[in-house]
Amino acid sequence: MPKRKTTVYLDEDVLRAARVLASRTGKRDSEVVEEALRAHLGLDALRAIWERSELGEDEALALAYEAIRETRPAGRAR
Repeated sequence: MPKRKTTVYLDEDVLRAARVLASRTGKRDSEVVEEALRAHLGLDALRAIWERSELGEDEALALAYEAIRETRPAGRAR
């Protein structure tokens, strides 16, 4: 998938932690941020479901949202 340049504003502590993780893992800052966003948005879970299953898109999406809800802390509304 093609990449697109964007500007985001992050808390300094978040940016520092992302840069430290990038350095320790040999990745670029943008890779760490993208991986975190993909995980938070459930995109990796959705892809894994599609690759391992013959579910339709709606069924796979429902399972992915369920997985996201399960990973959220208790009491967090959304």
